[in-house]
Amino acid sequence: MAAHDEVFGLRAVEALLRQSPGRVESLRVQSGRVDARMQAILDQADRAGIPVTRLPRRDLDAQAGGATHQGVIARAQPVASLGEKDLPDVVMAPREGAPVLLLVLDGVTDPHNLGACLRTADAAGVTAVIAPRDRAVGLTPVVRKVACGAAESVPFIQVTNLARTLDLLKDLGVWTVGTTGEADTGLYDADLTGPTALVLGAEGKGMRRLTAERCDALVCLPMRGQVESLNVSVAAGVCLYEAVRQRG
Repeated sequence: MAAHDEVFGLRAVEALLRQSPGRVESLRVQSGRVDARMQAILDQADRAGIPVTRLPRRDLDAQAGGATHQGVIARAQPVASLGEKDLPDVVMAPREGAPVLLLVLDGVTDPHNLGACLRTADAAGVTAVIAPRDRAVGLTPVVRKVACGAAESVPFIQVTNLARTLDLLKDLGVWTVGTTGEADTGLYDADLTGPTALVLGAEGKGMRRLTAERCDALVCLPMRGQVESLNVSVAAGVCLYEAVRQRG
């Protein structure tokens, strides 16, 4: 586990302060920046007793590794990472409304794509996002910023063996639905109303063979133009909101 998490960007820091103020150790904000959103963050930090340091923008740029920080960086205590052992509790936990809905990402390596997937997952009410621990991006500062707070609200479970994880989900009563352009069944013909895990592949390569073989069903998205596939975060949005639509 990392010694601390670095969270930057207005929305990501706002969400962290709102949901887990006790995790925040300190804030670094851009000197001379005075506006309503920054003041709201400073007010939250003041109420929680969080120390604030003001730094020149060039210093924040260096600490954010050149990424866009929007004038604020939070240092936070890390949360315990979730793994296979946590899946039964996550899947079987009592919940109101629709059955469990999981998003499984097979080897997404672009932090912007993972952040966008987490943001959409939060909006769609996803129970958890599952991804491999190896050869895939984790919850980096860029992911947290792009997720706009969703990295703090959607459980992110990293597993060592995705094929084994899909078998476990089946044992827990979850229907696993993979997406591939070679499928004969369209997304809109699939029943996504029960406990469901939607499985999407990595950028460019799609799902690995072993992952596809473990899915209960394979579906394709309708493609009417010349491109062969969608960006994984766009495809995740299409699939998740079809599940939302079917569940009413």
